[in-house]
Amino acid sequence: MNAAHPAGSCPVEVTEAGLPGWLHPVAEAARSVQAGQLSSFLPPEDGGGRPSAVLVLFGEGEQGPQLLLLQRASSLRSHAGQPSFPGGSLDPEDGDPKGEGPLHAALREAEEETGLDPSGVQVFGILPSLYIPVSRFVVTPVLGWWRRPSPVDAVDPRETARVFTVSVRELTDPANRATAVHPAGHTGPAFLVGSALVWGFTAGVIDRLLHYAGWERPWDRERKVPLDWQA
Repeated sequence: MNAAHPAGSCPVEVTEAGLPGWLHPVAEAARSVQAGQLSSFLPPEDGGGRPSAVLVLFGEGEQGPQLLLLQRASSLRSHAGQPSFPGGSLDPEDGDPKGEGPLHAALREAEEETGLDPSGVQVFGILPSLYIPVSRFVVTPVLGWWRRPSPVDAVDPRETARVFTVSVRELTDPANRATAVHPAGHTGPAFLVGSALVWGFTAGVIDRLLHYAGWERPWDRERKVPLDWQA
């Protein structure tokens, strides 16, 4: 389909045409998964919350399928040092939050944060919007295929410490899986990849995508790590 677009913006086509075969399970999951299957935190029924979007970008590297992530700068007041998907709040020019807005915001934010060329990204799916209570963000994950990769790096070191890719092989390795324990006692899925501990919203989305795409491997759910885990 073609998403309607605000003045001054190009339309974003959402299509599965030409996807590599290994991405088909992800696309199939995106078509049927419900918000409650992804998270217990759902957008407020009264429509409250700050609309935002993230780009869940799949590519291919030396180790096969991979995801693009970044690490927030340690000086930020919110989510300092935390690995995440590229993304952020919708701007007025992005358009309707319930329409094409999240598509434009995900690609725009990814370009601003990592320098990627959005014309090389094929959007092939949109997950249901989820809620982050602590920040009151209503986040729409936009699924992309990095059809034509471009160089990426931290554009603004005041906001982004680094940009990196993680292979799906690493993410599904049981040795890299754990349950993160927040100082307040909350727990959630985590991934120990290289020197990074991926947790919170990002880890939750990855965990559910691996599960519903049929890529998940059995792992020790009793293995717990603190948020200050170091490799």
